[in-house]
Amino acid sequence: MDFQTFMTAMNAARPPDGLTVYLQALWYAGKNNWDQAHELVQDLPDRDAAHIHAYLHRVEGDQWNADYWYRRAGEKSPAVSLETEWQQLVQQMLGAGKK
Repeated sequence: MDFQTFMTAMNAARPPDGLTVYLQALWYAGKNNWDQAHELVQDLPDRDAAHIHAYLHRVEGDQWNADYWYRRAGEKSPAVSLETEWQQLVQQMLGAGKK
């Protein structure tokens, strides 16, 4: 799947079949379903999940918690809009073979 296909899938009522948990979480985040996105990544132990988790707490407005998760992901809190960060995360998950 490429970025444009993912963006088109945002018009659907459900995420497309075959998405990784990371892309599912980002799909739900893109649909403003914070709770479902958070549920999908909150207990995963890897850096990708931590990065998405950080983004979600940034969306929530909990910068302290977001900063904790950015550190767990080995990242810094970005100086870009939430929309730009979301797009970057989607592209990163797609580009890393996490389709």
